[in-house]
Amino acid sequence: MTSWAPDLSTGDGPLYLRLANRIENDIGEGVLPGGTKLPPQRDLAYDIGVTIGTVGRAYALLRERGLVSGEVGRGTYVLDRSAPAPGSRVRAPVPDGGLRHLEAPAGKIRFDSTAAPDVGQGAIIGRMLSEICRDNPGEVASYTRSTPVSWTEAGSVWLARGGYRPEPDSIVSTLGAHAALVAVTSAATAPGDAIVFENLTYSQFARSAGLIGRRTVLVQSDDQGVIPEDFERLCAQRHPKLAFLMPTAQNPTVAMMPESRRRDIAEIARRHNVWLIEDDLYGALVSDPTPMLAEFAPERTFVVGGLSKSVAAGVRGGWVACPPHFAHRIAVAHKMTTGGMPFVLAELSARLVLSGEAELLRERCLDEVNARVKLARSILAGFDLRWQTNIPFVWLGLPEPWLSGTFAKAAFDAGILLDDEDEFKAGRSEQVYHRVRLGLSTPRTRDEVTAGLEALRRLLDDGRAGYDTYG
Repeated sequence: MTSWAPDLSTGDGPLYLRLANRIENDIGEGVLPGGTKLPPQRDLAYDIGVTIGTVGRAYALLRERGLVSGEVGRGTYVLDRSAPAPGSRVRAPVPDGGLRHLEAPAGKIRFDSTAAPDVGQGAIIGRMLSEICRDNPGEVASYTRSTPVSWTEAGSVWLARGGYRPEPDSIVSTLGAHAALVAVTSAATAPGDAIVFENLTYSQFARSAGLIGRRTVLVQSDDQGVIPEDFERLCAQRHPKLAFLMPTAQNPTVAMMPESRRRDIAEIARRHNVWLIEDDLYGALVSDPTPMLAEFAPERTFVVGGLSKSVAAGVRGGWVACPPHFAHRIAVAHKMTTGGMPFVLAELSARLVLSGEAELLRERCLDEVNARVKLARSILAGFDLRWQTNIPFVWLGLPEPWLSGTFAKAAFDAGILLDDEDEFKAGRSEQVYHRVRLGLSTPRTRDEVTAGLEALRRLLDDGRAGYDTYG
């Protein structure tokens, strides 16, 4: 925590603007170098005699200017910048998604993402983009007004697994898996409806659902996923309209739900008329013979998948397989919530799948992921590590006396960005896990993965003597 405090005795305009300008000036002059943590809003407001709202508006303006990155529970940090040209206005790289840096700050190793590793996708994607622009100049220049059959055929191929293969006419091409989740929620539920989430899950979807007026209810899980008895209780007492589940390779716990539970959950959902979303983004990476949830409840299950974890996250390729007669509603909802499917990205996703290039890239990605998971298992041997073959993250249990948030802060100070358990909580819960997730796919090289894991090993070995901070 820095002891820096701004001087607001000079300057024009409202206090929040003067504060933002002063911080920007101090960043430009090197007083606040990249990686510096700004004071908490409440502390700074007290120190300089302004309201918390004034500081909050200033920090928000700095985020809009691309100068800082703020994350709930972690604080606000100055972004690292390239040296500006003389006389130019200081601007930092634009944050990726508004929360995480596009590039890890200088001296930091990124373990907070599970996007597909770089295995040479750029050359293949570049060639295909050139062909798409050459072959379809009219479609590239205009809005997407129709859905080519190839787009839905590609979704049918990509979402197929084991005995499950959805029909092309049930498929909607989407702007990534997250957009599919929001579209399904918008079409299948109404504001005020309850949606079931596990305590730990893909929490950004839970936040998105809350943003459009849906309520979150939490279901209990164990090492095998959602507990059917608790799901039954929630359905009877809270009357949810939708449940979001990851039966295969659950994020972040890597739990694998057995067939018996999938049957039970499907039957409970049928009795209580609950729609199901089966997020198979990670499930598509593993060779799990267990029948999918959609095979037990095809009339009420939406299966969502995409390319982000296995081919290339930047393509934003996704699909949702819908229950019978539901595809048109989801397609309309997707258009209303996203503005429409970009022709270039949908065509690129379809060509990647139908040409076989996506499968080849997936195999390369999985080879790299498994090599990195092997490093984690070796370097962190002796600690509580949950993992699955082909899955690009591990779920690390922390020994005494570590708390999840404290360890994440200590890791940051040691040069590692990772996600503590709070990042995955769909709502407030008294349940504590004392775990962190390590996403292994984003570091550029295995040497970088090794360096990061060894730094974490030192923290774990040193325990309470390995980290000190000053309030």
